[in-house]
Amino acid sequence: SRHKITKRTLATIEPLIPGKEGDSGRTAKDNLKFMNGVQWIIRTGCPWRELPKRFGKWNSVYRRFRRWAKKGVFARIFRELRGKTAFGCVMADGMI
Repeated sequence: SRHKITKRTLATIEPLIPGKEGDSGRTAKDNLKFMNGVQWIIRTGCPWRELPKRFGKWNSVYRRFRRWAKKGVFARIFRELRGKTAFGCVMADGMI
């Protein structure tokens, strides 16, 4: 689907996200599934409780999203993607 984050895109941002082998704390189970779950919430505007089960437990995805937001992970990703022509465009909506 055109709304999903691809493995290629994930490979580009993977050095910027926590949970890699060697990072302190837990190793992330599935960053692609998590990122696509966040993408689904952003795209649909639905409440977290309506996150489809294919993305994992809604509360776990939400808590991870909040941790990453507080740590500035998404800001780092947006800065990295800004100006990369391979991605077409990156949009950050300040209302969410």
